[in-house]
Amino acid sequence: MAGKTATRAILDSWNRLHGWPGGRWLFNRFLRRYNAYSGSIDATITHIEPGFAVGELSDRRMIRNHLGSIHAIALTNFGELVSGLALLSCLPDGVRGIPTDIHIQFFKKARGKLVTECRMTRPEISDSDGDVVASIRVVWRLGRIQDGNTVHKK
Repeated sequence: MAGKTATRAILDSWNRLHGWPGGRWLFNRFLRRYNAYSGSIDATITHIEPGFAVGELSDRRMIRNHLGSIHAIALTNFGELVSGLALLSCLPDGVRGIPTDIHIQFFKKARGKLVTECRMTRPEISDSDGDVVASIRVVWRLGRIQDGNTVHKK
């Protein structure tokens, strides 16, 4: 029998916590610790349901470039994180994924609070004015986990 995937552990945490007072805050703390690289941009996930996810990214000095806008790789990381949650949230247990190709287009400098919404289509990142600042295409390789490559409860 296949074990629990890392994604399943994340989604189970969302399902347990998001409806409770302070639950979303606690979930996002867990996600940042569980997925340290994506956690480094300090994005906040505000909604997950099968095939759909929404995240917010606040503009901070730590993720800015020399032009005073949010760095291209932070935007890419943000889009990949939300697209992964949208995709993987609708897969059956025992399936995992990893991006094999990411293509992002930038339309304007990204400043202020950003929102990514993914509906199992190409995710778009928009600013607080509703202008699209970037669009990302992520290709995922999906596969069944092997018995020796599972998430173990401790």
